[in-house]
Amino acid sequence: MGGVSRVKPAEVRFYLDANVLGLAHVLAALREDVTYPGDPGVVIHKQERPACPVKSPQVLDPDWIPIVAQHRWLIIGRDRHIQENRAEIIAVREHGARMVALSGLCPAR
Repeated sequence: MGGVSRVKPAEVRFYLDANVLGLAHVLAALREDVTYPGDPGVVIHKQERPACPVKSPQVLDPDWIPIVAQHRWLIIGRDRHIQENRAEIIAVREHGARMVALSGLCPAR
């Protein structure tokens, strides 16, 4: 008889913010270690990624940042005006979140 294929829990490492939701859907379909707000969870590569604790892309930054920071996930997002968003900066600092903010090199026309 063939061996039983066992599903193991995935180790999520990356959280993609709602402002890169299209990219998040593509990466989460390919990788078990990526999640995003509203992610229902999935089995991929014989690893089960649980549903994201941030239930919706509409959850405000000061509310989801502590949750993501508690899990020690790297936040990846796109926010050209992050320096002006004091609440987000304060939440990142207060909760020890790790964040990468992507920016475009060319302005939109």
